[in-house]
Amino acid sequence: MTDVTVIGAGVAGLCAAYAARKAGLSVRLIDRNGTPGPHGCSWWAGGMLAPFCEGAVAEPVIVAHGQHAAAFWAEVTEVVHCGSLVIALQRDRGDLDQFARRTTGHQRIDHLDTLEPDLAHHKSALYFKDEAHLDPRRALSDLVAALAAAGVQIEQAEATPDDIQGPVIDARGMAAALPGLRGVRGEMVVLRAPEIHLSRPVRLLHPRHPLYIVPRADGLFMLGATQIESTARRGVTARAVLELLSAAYALDPRFAEAELLETGADLRPAHADNVPRVTLSGRVLHLNGLFRHGYLMAPALAAQAITYLTQGTKGDLIHED
Repeated sequence: MTDVTVIGAGVAGLCAAYAARKAGLSVRLIDRNGTPGPHGCSWWAGGMLAPFCEGAVAEPVIVAHGQHAAAFWAEVTEVVHCGSLVIALQRDRGDLDQFARRTTGHQRIDHLDTLEPDLAHHKSALYFKDEAHLDPRRALSDLVAALAAAGVQIEQAEATPDDIQGPVIDARGMAAALPGLRGVRGEMVVLRAPEIHLSRPVRLLHPRHPLYIVPRADGLFMLGATQIESTARRGVTARAVLELLSAAYALDPRFAEAELLETGADLRPAHADNVPRVTLSGRVLHLNGLFRHGYLMAPALAAQAITYLTQGTKGDLIHED
């Protein structure tokens, strides 16, 4: 018998297993696909740890808990602490002003020459200096390695909570089929543009095609992401690629010469209010509804789930079924 069984080895399940081992619990970790890969939405994430930017559209609880995510991830993987930028084209300056009113933790930058020289042609931006980012695929791999070092291996098997005795953390995302859970389709592309140098994630406020660009190693950039209310599992659409590349071109015309390396799409599970939560259902704790906040909010969900299991304390992210 183990203290807790975790079903699902995406970002939520891995964080829960890690938090459980850190609390001294014995853990069994099961996933139908085995180790993380292109079969899950955690693989296609941007990796921005940007709670203050998310405050423009997200609930305050996201901003509050998201501020602690970088410290969690720094325990297991490389986290880049150099903030993030929000930029609008000259014609959309009003959108930048509105974004500023809706968020905190930023300063107005009128000259980007020293902060991001390649974007110096943009005359104004918001700089969120306390935000960070990571490479999601490396983070998943490093978290799997940390669990293995703690004696937790991922079992590749089909499982539901009904198949397991004892406490269960269900982190299967859309596969959990929770009442009210919906799919929000996100699409992304990866480009190689070694002649463009960015140090931090950049969000471009665009009236039709908002964009974020996250720099990765070796001249790679992740561009994302569409947000479509849909449960259709399919490849990336031509429209999505066109919109993302058009917005990237507007940010820096040199992206037109970039090498298109990869496209990807998956469904992000979301509750009606778009707030991730732990839902209690008897001996089962459902960690779900991460929406676009996977790497930002998975550590907080995991911490509250394990605190509930070990101390019986309900945090603000825990809801009764």
